[in-house]
Amino acid sequence: MLSMKDIIRDGHPTLRQIASEVSIPPSEGDQQILKDMLEYVRNSQSPELASRYGLRPGIGLAAPQINIPKRMIAVHVTDNNELLSYALFNPKIVSHSVQRSYLAAGEGCLSVDESIPGFVPRYAKVTVKGTDLEGKEVKLRLKGLPAIVFQHEIDHLNGIMFYDHINKQNPFLPIENAIAIER
Repeated sequence: MLSMKDIIRDGHPTLRQIASEVSIPPSEGDQQILKDMLEYVRNSQSPELASRYGLRPGIGLAAPQINIPKRMIAVHVTDNNELLSYALFNPKIVSHSVQRSYLAAGEGCLSVDESIPGFVPRYAKVTVKGTDLEGKEVKLRLKGLPAIVFQHEIDHLNGIMFYDHINKQNPFLPIENAIAIER
């Protein structure tokens, strides 16, 4: 079982690498890593398990965050009472809206211990393709919080941290043509 000790922190060089593609079909080892990542995200949202194992709650995790520079993400998020739980190999954004969105409260990250305030501009809608644990190609059309989470995790695969998107001179500068997402 993954725990907080497995999650590398901001400043670690793996977080700035571009992760490599996973061969499809994935190896048993890669499948196990991805299952473990999804298990971490699910367990971290259970107050009892999070407390028992000292897990910081998260809604997404990318393999580079556990020092594995491979293109794998796990997302477990509820939006409008709908649970989206996905573990994907080689996810990529294949299309996106012109309109932007951002989390009104800002973003956080399991690899970043301090709070970094500011608006993180994201696309309001994205279409993501990837391969699931069963080896099936998945195509997801996302908006709202799930769209933001997938963009955050896919950024990790490209060595990008959420705070790279924040306006350094004015972190709370309103984002043109953007929807504020409340969480």
